[in-house]
Amino acid sequence: MHELAVCQSLPRQVEAIARQHGARVVTAVTVQVGPLSGVVPELLAHAFPLASAGTLAQGAQLQLDSLPVRVHCETCGADSEAAPNRLLCAACGDWHTRLLSGDELLLGSVELDVDDAPDTTRPDERAPCAE
Repeated sequence: MHELAVCQSLPRQVEAIARQHGARVVTAVTVQVGPLSGVVPELLAHAFPLASAGTLAQGAQLQLDSLPVRVHCETCGADSEAAPNRLLCAACGDWHTRLLSGDELLLGSVELDVDDAPDTTRPDERAPCAE
């Protein structure tokens, strides 16, 4: 299952971001999926709970946003949306197009639960810095 392999790298990326910001837990993850990415969003949604088990992202809500297929026409210069299986220019109908978007699989956003409590230890109680 390709989506499980993709999904196994997602919690690692999310956990790295969470640790950079001192988060206790990840509450939500948004992934942007293009129709030409090779990933089936429904399968990704089913794989995410398994892949995130035991990480800071365990129990996080996964939101999948669909991205459009967009092409640039080499003939008329227009940028337009196209069907995944029909990459024609919407302005002139020509097939000489270049893919602009629609093949992405992007980590869009991560919502974190960060402990904002101030540090109440006295300066002499803190661990010394390594020299």
